[in-house]
Amino acid sequence: MKKYLLEIIVFICGAVVMILELAGSRVMAPYLGTSLIVWSSLIGLILGALSFGYWWGGKIADKLPNWKTFSGIIFLAAIFIGLTAIFKEPILITLQEIIKNIRTNSIVSTCILFVPASLMLGMVSPYAVRLKIHDVQNSGKTVGNLYAISTLGSIFGTFLAGFYLLATFGTTKILYILAISLIVVSIASFSKAELKAKITTIVILICFGSFSSAIQIFAAQRGLVDTDSAYQRIQIFDGEYQDTNREARFLRTDNFSTQSGMFLDGDDLVFEYTKFFDLHKYLNPDAKNALMIGGAAYTYPRHFLQTTSGTKMTVAEIDPKITELAKKYFRLTDDPRIRIVHEDGRVFLNRNEEKFDLIFGDAFKSFSPPHQLTTKEAVEKMYNSLSDDGIALVNIISAIDGDKGEFLRAEYKTYKSVFPDVQLFTVRKTDSGFRVQNLIIVAMKKPRVDWNSDDAQMATLLSYRWIKPIGDDLPVLTDDFAPTDNYLLKLID
Repeated sequence: MKKYLLEIIVFICGAVVMILELAGSRVMAPYLGTSLIVWSSLIGLILGALSFGYWWGGKIADKLPNWKTFSGIIFLAAIFIGLTAIFKEPILITLQEIIKNIRTNSIVSTCILFVPASLMLGMVSPYAVRLKIHDVQNSGKTVGNLYAISTLGSIFGTFLAGFYLLATFGTTKILYILAISLIVVSIASFSKAELKAKITTIVILICFGSFSSAIQIFAAQRGLVDTDSAYQRIQIFDGEYQDTNREARFLRTDNFSTQSGMFLDGDDLVFEYTKFFDLHKYLNPDAKNALMIGGAAYTYPRHFLQTTSGTKMTVAEIDPKITELAKKYFRLTDDPRIRIVHEDGRVFLNRNEEKFDLIFGDAFKSFSPPHQLTTKEAVEKMYNSLSDDGIALVNIISAIDGDKGEFLRAEYKTYKSVFPDVQLFTVRKTDSGFRVQNLIIVAMKKPRVDWNSDDAQMATLLSYRWIKPIGDDLPVLTDDFAPTDNYLLKLID
């Protein structure tokens, strides 16, 4: 075992790097989202920290090539990860208040929370090389072997985190596990160095981890859930909805918006934008077969089945954990009229051969729809999945005019390139196209002329139809080029 100790340490540290990076995306998601900006900051800065660590580790190894220093480097990496586990939320909340620009905030947050530990972990491989090299003749082989083992560790950590850890443990627990694991590795590499301090640190981390778990259990008993799935961090909480004085339960996957809600004292819809999906009763009253892309808490699918007869709905919801939580906290029950497919909405459309009378689009990643559902190719798949009288009703968040309306104008043009009739409904009545709000795109395979109804509910909804011109200044979104993150970042910058 001692013979291969350096190889084992290098492998473990390589795995920790990638687990830390993937867990980092979950740590930052509730406060910064999961856009390309956040991922670019994490990947770029952690790579930069590793590079600096390689250089610094090699430099120190030439001056102090001993196991005690090597053990201290790993111990410092553990300390930094432990501090991240303890202070991540206060830091992110503070930075969210101080720094409004998401690019700057992503960079600063990554630098504070993940760069120090990554730098220390970057020092491990070159230092291990120096300890391993006994003669110049075999130095190339030694360097190659250790860096290959480190890379294999990173590959292992990537799959371990992506396939198991993130879906099984919360991000906070994962960070504590990583910190404690590195302290154990540090002890194994040189047990005589600061053994008492290292054991004390393990005890402190276990206490903090246990306290954190106790808080989560207590919060869950009070109606709050904070958990991770294979796809995202999910929070469920109870509170009063705006000015209604009614208690509601909410589900969210980030701090930018709440993805779903349910009144605790009734089944009527909470969010105004979901009420506009009921336009299907006017636009296609004979619809029987519907598809919803994005289930979240399944409040609208339940409403659809409750308010229609002889209908059925397929829900494409990527995250099985969401469905599990909806059954536990949002009154979702097994119903022969509802078919749930746990699959990405675009993948479902690519494979689908069924015809639907209605398609509802309400899938969101952070504050924006997944880009693969916004493109012309995706819209064509929707068109082909609709019956001859079929209609698509899609929720997005955007303004209409100005910089904050770029996403709407690009998406509207994309739908216009496929459907013969595309209408827009504002959820909040306004004459200004500069207001950021929920907007409903209604795309129809058969053009409609009459926009009047004798039904009071429908007449009210129809009065929100946008009749002003919509700018034609942006290209159609395609699978090859869909800069949705850049458009939507302007909503929060």
